[in-house]
Amino acid sequence: MKPIDPSASLAADVQSLAGLKRAARDAQTSPDTLKKVASQFEALFMHMMLKSMREASFGDDLFGSEQGNFYRDMYDQQLSMTLAKKQGLGLANVLVRQLGGDRLTAAVTGESGKDQLALTLDRLRPLAPAQSQVQRAATDPTAFVQKIWPHAERAAHGLGVAPEAIVAVAALETGWGGAVMQRPDGRSANNLFGIKADANWNGARVSANTREFENGAAVTRRETFRAYDSVTDSVDDFARLLKNNPRYREAVAAGPDAQAFVESLARGGYATDPAYARKLRSILGGDTLRTAFSELKISNGRPIPA
Repeated sequence: MKPIDPSASLAADVQSLAGLKRAARDAQTSPDTLKKVASQFEALFMHMMLKSMREASFGDDLFGSEQGNFYRDMYDQQLSMTLAKKQGLGLANVLVRQLGGDRLTAAVTGESGKDQLALTLDRLRPLAPAQSQVQRAATDPTAFVQKIWPHAERAAHGLGVAPEAIVAVAALETGWGGAVMQRPDGRSANNLFGIKADANWNGARVSANTREFENGAAVTRRETFRAYDSVTDSVDDFARLLKNNPRYREAVAAGPDAQAFVESLARGGYATDPAYARKLRSILGGDTLRTAFSELKISNGRPIPA
């Protein structure tokens, strides 16, 4: 098996830890190989730390975008690998020193260094940043649009509005399905529109940290949100909110004009983010949604907005 190269592509997730664990077991036993595996683990660990700090920060709301977040994550990966090469936190050296190479470790414990490193990765797993109450996963905009489109189309028909506008709101609120709130047992809350659970809500609830804006400044709060059994229930509840709340009467009156819909939704106070309308306009006019719609046309032959 080819030795692990810490400059190779890095994915900072639980699957990467499992991959390193397998590499530690399967690699040819040598101090050099163990050092490389340990170095890649340190790079992975530092990337997780950077990612956790990014998620805990307020971020750059003015220039933030899905594309910007993608390139920022690439930068963090490269930074993590560069730091690991230059000693970093020293974690890789500590691992190698503790393992002591195959022969010494086998003589003392009866296990090879690669097995010991795999065991160490298991023990260090709890050090990785814990998953928050928001489920974060790799985004696939096309799959997300395919999943929500039939429901958005049905709800939009009942309201008389543009279905792509509903898709845009869900895409912004969930990061194209990559950040959906979870129930305590790990199941999805299916809240695609960030709707909070007020005193009139009698259904299931979940708690999550959320970013709000007060006097132009971002603050983080712990809020209670609605939880749904399915995507259908989430979309239907969003449609009821638009239909029954006078604040969104203007948005519904926008009819098939998606741009007017999102402008009116923002003016109605749907979100405290002062850039909310701009972000929705960017999604509606962006290549990501356009590509997703193009793929949807190919997949089912139904009419999709140009």
